[in-house]
Amino acid sequence: FTSLRISSLNRHVKTHSDEKRHVCHLCLKAFRTATLLHNHVNVHTGTRPYKCNDCDMAFVTSGELSRHRRYKHTLEKPFKCSVCKYSSVEASKMKRHIRSHTGERPYACDLCSYASKDAYKLKRHMITHSGEKPYECYVCQAKFTQSGTMKIHMLQKHGENVPKYQCPHCSTFIARKSDLGIHLRNLHSNMAVAIKCSYCEAVFHERYAFTQHKKTHRNEKTFKCDQCSYACKQ
Repeated sequence: FTSLRISSLNRHVKTHSDEKRHVCHLCLKAFRTATLLHNHVNVHTGTRPYKCNDCDMAFVTSGELSRHRRYKHTLEKPFKCSVCKYSSVEASKMKRHIRSHTGERPYACDLCSYASKDAYKLKRHMITHSGEKPYECYVCQAKFTQSGTMKIHMLQKHGENVPKYQCPHCSTFIARKSDLGIHLRNLHSNMAVAIKCSYCEAVFHERYAFTQHKKTHRNEKTFKCDQCSYACKQ
């Protein structure tokens, strides 16, 4: 990394540091820079200061606004691959694409030899070690470790009974397009007033993210007696 401005260099150097001294007063999560903290607090408060000039959308960060404009309005793809004709709206997608040329797989499993070029694929792989089965068949409620396995099951076992509309944000299948719209509004739309987890300090502006988070507390005995060793889930 090189820059003509010392402030830009100092800001870049912080990305290599583990020091996170900017702490959120609402959830105590810490960040490397004041800008990252400011954007995070905006998520808590529902503040969206970056408004699109071409539509009514508004965003928490300038980066989100830039991505929105490229996807919806300008259709610009400024990040171009030097090896092939691929181009991308986002730098992160280009970085991931370059790994298909280099063969780099920086995300390695600690428990086996698996390695991936994508962080989300490693996260999905780790479920095979934990035994967790978060994907549930819409028709018969059979559970699976991966969404792809669940989809194959639905096609093979249920055939014509399989709803044809799949939510783009989760593994839910829905029979009617109008019901998909209701599902998106109820579970995946951004809420101005955040929902707070009753087990920890986490807060969410999307109901689906909140329901998924609650599952992490499923077997926890969070509520502890201050007089003895008794603890319970609720």
